[in-house]
Amino acid sequence: MKKYILSVLALLLTTIAGAQTLNVTVGNTVYQFPASQTGKMSYADGTTLTIMGKTFTLSDISSMTVDNTTVTNNLVSVSYNGSTATVYVAGNVAQYVSATVSGAHVTIFQTNTDAVDDDEITYQLSGTTTDGEFALSGSYKCTVSLAGLTMTNPSGAAINIANGKRIQISAKNETTNTLTDGANGSQKACIYSKGQIQLQGKGTLNVVGKTAHAIKSGDYITVKNLTLNITGAVKDGISCNEYFQMTSGTVKISGVGDDGIQADLDGTTSTGETTGHEDEDSGNIYLEGGTLTVTVTEQATKGIKAAGDMKVSGGDISVTTSGAGYYDTTEKDAKGCAALKSDGNMAISGGTLTLKSTGTGGKCIKCDGALTISDGTITATSTGSNYTYSRSYTASAKAIKSDGALTISGGTIVATASAHEAIESKSTIDITGGNTYAQSGDDAINSASTFNIKGGYVMGYSTGNDGLDANGNFNISGGVVYAIGKNSPEMAIDANTEGGYKLTVSGGIIFACGPLESGSTLTQSCYSASSITKNVWYSLTSGSNTYCFKTPSSLSVSTLVVSAATQPTVKSGVTVSGGTSVLNGMANYGATVSGGSSVTVTTYSSGSGGGPGGGGGHGPGGGGGWW
Repeated sequence: MKKYILSVLALLLTTIAGAQTLNVTVGNTVYQFPASQTGKMSYADGTTLTIMGKTFTLSDISSMTVDNTTVTNNLVSVSYNGSTATVYVAGNVAQYVSATVSGAHVTIFQTNTDAVDDDEITYQLSGTTTDGEFALSGSYKCTVSLAGLTMTNPSGAAINIANGKRIQISAKNETTNTLTDGANGSQKACIYSKGQIQLQGKGTLNVVGKTAHAIKSGDYITVKNLTLNITGAVKDGISCNEYFQMTSGTVKISGVGDDGIQADLDGTTSTGETTGHEDEDSGNIYLEGGTLTVTVTEQATKGIKAAGDMKVSGGDISVTTSGAGYYDTTEKDAKGCAALKSDGNMAISGGTLTLKSTGTGGKCIKCDGALTISDGTITATSTGSNYTYSRSYTASAKAIKSDGALTISGGTIVATASAHEAIESKSTIDITGGNTYAQSGDDAINSASTFNIKGGYVMGYSTGNDGLDANGNFNISGGVVYAIGKNSPEMAIDANTEGGYKLTVSGGIIFACGPLESGSTLTQSCYSASSITKNVWYSLTSGSNTYCFKTPSSLSVSTLVVSAATQPTVKSGVTVSGGTSVLNGMANYGATVSGGSSVTVTTYSSGSGGGPGGGGGHGPGGGGGWW
């Protein structure tokens, strides 16, 4: 036998010089050695053969053949075919790759700790199986390339990577790949990696998680270029530690039992955002581009949730929540859904955000820290009612809520809420620019402390309470303000006079349907008209500037208060053409105004509003307002 093997090897060595590839088959694994790379092959003790650093036990070899197959360096191909799979290993990485194949379940052990021939190993998966798996362990980064793969693993994860390094999972251009795991298993996700996952490629990846998450990383996850569809998961659609980042591509998430995307801390202390995200463990979420659509339906679930900060700088983002509120027995608190939720701060500096929450106690934006909006277009709609448990715990349905300071310096915001405030800060509100429209059955925009307007277009329209409300001082020194409150005792613009605070008007353009807070300090003159007509355009001209406002058909107040640097000319029933529509189409600037009837205005007294507690405030006797 020994002489026979030696003869075969001698023949192969002679033949391979004129051929391209030596194929060494061990079970369902084929190691492919190009003739130009093989060099010396060592045969020892009649039991082993070493080729390019890979040592084979002769008794394990099923066959050795020579053909003209082209071999791509650093490539390991796995071809699934029903109940079987075949692994093809390029010769230059053969010494680092050991494959075990059982049916269509493939397990790879990768031993290199550095790049091979200045590149990483790529595992290319293709074919179809209803009972297969790709499992990988190792200690160096690599790429998993999906090249037309349809795979279900009924007993575990479809892709399970125990390698703690960076793993690229790439869907090849013009390929569709579908992965499904098994129900009632112990796996963490359909696609799981202990290390970082970079989801990329110009193909399509469809994922279903029947036991837990659809995609889970023990580290960070990034997305670019890829078309990713998550159509079901028992838990989160995407779950990761450290941070999540999306720069491009198209991601759709639905059918999940918990949050759409969730980023947690890996450790106990946040590093905060780092330069280039190097060694970052923040729990942050970065949305920078692409198209992201998330739909969640379960109780108190979040569309996108960050344990740290959330930064939105670009992309087309659409998030819808419909789950009801519930009482958390562990935290002893009522909770509702949120389209965007950050445990830290939130900054929106670009992108188009369409956010909707329809369940009880639901919010579109919930920020536990400071919320800063400097650009972008935000449409936030909350249509649900408040959720109350045992009459003592309430999750309020709001469009935008910030526990920290709210700062708006740019962008366009359209926020509506049926049951509670459209925009609320539990701290201060500062508006210096942008277009902000808020409509609510409660206070349209509410600040628990000081409310400052220094610029921009601001509209607060309430059908049941104050248009703009501050529980501290309210200061208007610039901008264009359109405020609509319900009939007295509610105010168009309300400060907490019962708490010793006041409204101060020192600049800007104000068009208020309803009275101002009693005792206001008006260093810029204000004027009033005794009546106002519903559903018509009004114009306010001060100096060379003209501003247009359309009063809503549901208006229930009769008092009109205006303010400008010089005594304004006010007309009703004007025809508006051209210009730029803002504040949800109820205001316009730069328009040509014609026609209309002059409205007589007289000096407005700062004592014309309600007395203490009469302005829909939040102190004792404050007109039934919310604390």
